[in-house]
Amino acid sequence: MPLYKMSTMLINFTKMHGLGNDFMVVDNTAGNITFDLGQIQTLSDRHFGVGFDQLLMVESSTTPGVDFGYAIYNADGTEVAQCGNGARCFARFVIEKRLTTNNPINVETRAGLMSLLVNDNDTVKVDMGEPNFNPVNIPILASEQANIYQILGYELGALSIGNPHCVMLVDDVNAVDVASIAPQIQQSELLPNQANIGFMQILSANEINLRVYERGAGETLACGSGACAAVIHGVRLGLLDSTVVAHLNGGDALIEYTNNEHVFLSGPAQFVYEAQIEI
Repeated sequence: MPLYKMSTMLINFTKMHGLGNDFMVVDNTAGNITFDLGQIQTLSDRHFGVGFDQLLMVESSTTPGVDFGYAIYNADGTEVAQCGNGARCFARFVIEKRLTTNNPINVETRAGLMSLLVNDNDTVKVDMGEPNFNPVNIPILASEQANIYQILGYELGALSIGNPHCVMLVDDVNAVDVASIAPQIQQSELLPNQANIGFMQILSANEINLRVYERGAGETLACGSGACAAVIHGVRLGLLDSTVVAHLNGGDALIEYTNNEHVFLSGPAQFVYEAQIEI
């Protein structure tokens, strides 16, 4: 009896990172590439696959004035709506691949529209939009909006910047048992969709240290939306100015929180290698 091999597909991809937060980036503007959850989990494995925190899919868009769609999948295969470090890599990818000559680049995410500006030094400035503090929209199960929420005895700020974040103030980020505390908070019944958990040490009104434990990926070397959420929380508490340098394990990001409550994320986006893989 003959054996039949299932059909396979060769996928071109680019490995990139923003401050060590690493990505597999795929051009799917033709709309012919689909990954299932198991494939994403296999590809994200750092021993048996490509290895990444998130998979970024560059998609076409039919929305007037929008250049691309942007889909994001965590290492565990779950789809998320926002990734600031990924957005910077996305911008450099579509410019480098000559998929557009526009700059800024207008991108449609599951969380809404983003504007990406590639600077002359190849850093990228991302308009992350406006934060949402409504408990229903974060979401967090609370009777009313507050600057500080109690979760499992910890005091945290909570907001959405396209994805849910909780931020905890700490004296020293290096002394925190992030791997133990963050999953406990994530799994609280008060966070029905879980959240990214940030641990912020304030160094001055314009400088913080930050570690972030992300949904579906664990602690990453950097989290752009997490840096934005931390600065927003610090500004709302009166502890930070509107322009802050966030020191993350993978490097530094600049956060600007404007008077009209838009938040901008600036930082590098690096190419690592190009390759193909069979799925």
